[in-house]
Amino acid sequence: MDNLELINILEPSELANLETEIKTIEKQIEELEIKTLLNGEYDNCNCYLEIHPGAGGTESCDWASMLSRMYLRFCDNMKYSYEIIDSENGEEAGLKSITIHIKGLYAYGYLKKEKGVHRLVRISPFDSGGRRHTSFASVLVTPEYNKEINIEVKESDLKIDVYHSSGAGGQSVNTSNSAVRITHLSTNIVVTCQNERSQARNKEIALKMLKNKLYELELQNLEDKQNNIKGTIDNINFGSQIRSYVLEPYKLIKDNRSGYETSNVMKVLDGEILPMIEANLKIR
Repeated sequence: MDNLELINILEPSELANLETEIKTIEKQIEELEIKTLLNGEYDNCNCYLEIHPGAGGTESCDWASMLSRMYLRFCDNMKYSYEIIDSENGEEAGLKSITIHIKGLYAYGYLKKEKGVHRLVRISPFDSGGRRHTSFASVLVTPEYNKEINIEVKESDLKIDVYHSSGAGGQSVNTSNSAVRITHLSTNIVVTCQNERSQARNKEIALKMLKNKLYELELQNLEDKQNNIKGTIDNINFGSQIRSYVLEPYKLIKDNRSGYETSNVMKVLDGEILPMIEANLKIR
């Protein structure tokens, strides 16, 4: 008796159970496939995710805020913990920058492909004429290397600035100069931290982030991949985007690398980005 004949003699309830088992096995196979693709040396690490708006003032700052919300919702969906290390509000709305420390198994492996320029097309809520605007923001992702990084950082090569940390107002505002900004003069890498009340603690976290960036720079130099070095996404504009989010005149999100498309834009902006991430992992 072949499989087709066997199916024909099954009771409806038995057939339903068989279909459920097949779907379960298919899901398990797909999950196993993804895990085999997360085999990079640092894929199982925590990571730092940064968002920076492109040219466009309030529009781009608001887009950076929307992306921040999307990634935080993604972290919630993945049961990842996160901490906002540094953020700077836009003059009218949105964010001028934000750095998020994300902790969880394969956090870097899943989010590494998000590095690049993200493009938004929508009717601007800030335009009294109701015109369509295009905004850009860059996303940068660095692994938190899970080993001691032996990189010498000379004090003479650092420019350290302290300033008042921003807050929501009221008792949450820190009126002391506890926030720390460190500029590595020879590479022009800048890191900031303001989430701790102690200036010493903020400096400690900022130095750790700096060492992560310097270590990544060293790795990229060894691999001769200068164009992929974190922080070299200079042209945050047309033609450089990895993904487009179109809200008007139609609804479509398209990933330019994998070709993945969906018209359910609100679901994606609410953090349902795992299918797009997995589509990019499968490119290899």
